Amino acid sequence: MSSSDTQFSIRAHFNYLQEQLFLFCDELKDSNILSATYYQLPIIQKELEEHAPEYINVEEITGRNAIDKIIYAYKDLFLDEKESGKVIQRHPGLICINDEQLSLQRRLKEVNKAKNDFKQAILSIENNDARFEAVHSAVPNLITLAAYRKIHSELAEPYSVRFTWMTKHATRTLSKEIALEMLNKSANYNNPRMIDQESWSSIVQNEKLRVTNLPDKSKLRIRRPTRVSPEVNVRFTAENRYHVSAALPFILFNPDKNTKLGRLKNYEKVENHPRKKEYNFLVDRIYLEKVSD
Repeated sequence: MSSSDTQFSIRAHFNYLQEQLFLFCDELKDSNILSATYYQLPIIQKELEEHAPEYINVEEITGRNAIDKIIYAYKDLFLDEKESGKVIQRHPGLICINDEQLSLQRRLKEVNKAKNDFKQAILSIENNDARFEAVHSAVPNLITLAAYRKIHSELAEPYSVRFTWMTKHATRTLSKEIALEMLNKSANYNNPRMIDQESWSSIVQNEKLRVTNLPDKSKLRIRRPTRVSPEVNVRFTAENRYHVSAALPFILFNPDKNTKLGRLKNYEKVENHPRKKEYNFLVDRIYLEKVSD
């Protein structure tokens, strides 16, 4: 497929996705909405995209204003030049809707299918650089991951729907040789941690020694913590529960009056969380650990 054909395919998939998304939002506005809550998070500016916050203030918005915010969230697919392009804005919220005819649910199913089809059209381009060029030529300023985001919902009658903050890890497996290459490169960094080059070289040499002493076939992994993100926890019983991303507002269809609805509270980093797993990193600085055989 030529580059022009690829761009045409991507644009066609996106146009259909946007068409279905706009129809969904119009139908949502006209639906029987029982309650709506949107949790406004601070806008992530470009200069702060590398900074993992230790505190996040949450502004709770309800009623008509929340509905407007929720609809905006579903349509928020393009980059504002002042905002971070690396860290996508998240839009946690909860909207409860009576949809006894299932019409809105059918539309939502089509929206999520269009999102997945758009994603697959992009991922069919094997080369990352070609993929980036094709997407942004076909749909300028699109936040690709925002377009991928599924709109999560629940039709059954859960015991509770609550919010929490989740810290995940980005993992990468690598060989002993690649780990040593990474450490060799970092030895040439200038004045890291505001210390002198000789002290820095000593730190890196000790790290390299630990890796060098491992058996050649050792399995290594980097488990780097990522930015904290909001999640929705849906519980039916103690054993039957699940959680999904709260990057977009969650929809509870035909809610039972006894379902307990939670709130998203401010985030504050806790250094010694009781559930925090302790990792015995081989190299703390890059979160490098040896994987048990």
